Amino acid sequence: MSDKINPDYYKNKPIETIEAIRSQLSVSEFRGYLKGQICKYLFRYQEKNGIEDLNKMLWYANYLKLFEEQLINV
Repeated sequence: MSDKINPDYYKNKPIETIEAIRSQLSVSEFRGYLKGQICKYLFRYQEKNGIEDLNKMLWYANYLKLFEEQLINV
């Protein structure tokens, strides 16, 4: 079964897509990107993809949590 939240086409590259995005942005810009993704999926879930969008929102929220933890431990 394919992972609809973080599919292989995002991961099967020399660098994972989200890491490529992260490398192009400042800390505050990347934080804003993640928060924007969280809002996007939260705001649209009832009208678009339901539980799948909530799972995507949680994926980005978890990524943001890990990102913030990494900043604290630096």
